[in-house]
Amino acid sequence: MTTARLTPHERAAHLRATQLRRLVGLVEHDDAADPFPVVGMDAVEFVCGNATQTAHYFASAWGMTLVAYSGPETGLRDHKSFVLESGSARFVLSGAVDPASPLADHHRRHGDGVVDLALEVLDVDRCIEHARRHGAVVLDEPHDLSDDHGTVRIAALAAYGSTRHTLVDRSRYRGVYLPGYEPRSSVRTRRPGSPERVFAALDHAVGNVEMGRMNHWVRFYNEVMGFTNMAEFVGDDIATEYSALMSKVVANGNHRVKFPLNEPAVGRKRSQIDEYLDFYGEPGCQHLALATDDILASVDALRAEGVEFLATPDAYYDDPLLRARIGRVRVPVAELRSRGILVDRDEDGYLLQIFTKPLGDRPTVFFELIERHGSLGFGKGNFKALFESIEREQATRGNL
Repeated sequence: MTTARLTPHERAAHLRATQLRRLVGLVEHDDAADPFPVVGMDAVEFVCGNATQTAHYFASAWGMTLVAYSGPETGLRDHKSFVLESGSARFVLSGAVDPASPLADHHRRHGDGVVDLALEVLDVDRCIEHARRHGAVVLDEPHDLSDDHGTVRIAALAAYGSTRHTLVDRSRYRGVYLPGYEPRSSVRTRRPGSPERVFAALDHAVGNVEMGRMNHWVRFYNEVMGFTNMAEFVGDDIATEYSALMSKVVANGNHRVKFPLNEPAVGRKRSQIDEYLDFYGEPGCQHLALATDDILASVDALRAEGVEFLATPDAYYDDPLLRARIGRVRVPVAELRSRGILVDRDEDGYLLQIFTKPLGDRPTVFFELIERHGSLGFGKGNFKALFESIEREQATRGNL
């Protein structure tokens, strides 16, 4: 079996294989030879201070569709969870109802943030057996959840900080999300002229870890999950006058799942990774990259809803080296300049990208929008401009 084929969830989102190859760099992969066969991302779960209002924000500002709910009305006593989708991307937003809920303690320590990067796998038991042999911490042993729509097999592994990877086999399940959830929809009306969806898939999820721990977690994904190394960024590639960091990227066999891992490096001042670790309180998921077919329309729609992006100075677009490096792209540079969109090219093609300001009260989690045209990279040519923009925001917060 080759997992470049569409999953049922992707087909339900009306995505095409050629579209996914461009959106997220999907490649052919032989599952039979994979000791830990990951199909793709199942869901990203956030712990929120107010999941009800956060669900409204993601629906109204980010155009996501509410599809499922679990809470006191469905028999879940201590917290609520809302499930929203956009294309093949699925977010689960959970917040405490009972003050004694562990989610309340988690939010007090970390603020809003990602607690679970759940992975859809072909065989939960096989994956857990392989992970245990390679020293992984098993948080939840394999078990079944069932209702009238079938059975889901799940388990969970510990990752960096409090982050976990729930492993999900939903091949025998036809419900809206998981047993215990009921279908739910919102009454949001799409703004006239806005795109049908702002983003179509999750491109990658970036984890920040302590200094000296990046290689440990790279080995974890290599050995426990069979992920391969895609890229490495060190030294001047990923440093500014004031701060520095190091980054390596791991990916599963079909490249639906890509995890860049960052750690701070010694610099004159504090890096964005240092700031994240200070305010989140431990390693965690720093940002999610959301893949779009039309980044211009997405940015325009998000700005109309009040989403704020990092500013890019005009000097970035006036640099003759930029014009020479990027060559011809699908939109004029003037259009990119007017929206603050960055552009980068590698040997495979080019990409367009832009980054939001932090989404919550703490300067921790933010989003990236990315539109790929052949490029399998992560915007290496934009790192300095991006990090200088982040540093300007850090300085306004007094954290540089």
